[in-house]
Amino acid sequence: MAELQLLTRAGCHLCAVAAGTLGRVADEHGLAVTEVDVDADPELQAEYGDRVPVVLLDGREHSYFTVDVDRLRRDLAAG
Repeated sequence: MAELQLLTRAGCHLCAVAAGTLGRVADEHGLAVTEVDVDADPELQAEYGDRVPVVLLDGREHSYFTVDVDRLRRDLAAG
């Protein structure tokens, strides 16, 4: 089963939009989304802090700033 994570930060409007979009796509595939605050982890903040929101699929960066819905659906269907 695929693992979806959304790297976010408090007060991020794009993160809230991405969470809603990612949640809908995850529901289509019976998956849960784990949200991770990049500001709670210095390593995540250093790597992703200037690009949130970031979608990770199975631990790999899939998209950032927005959810690439078409690509994500294809990747989830192929997995």
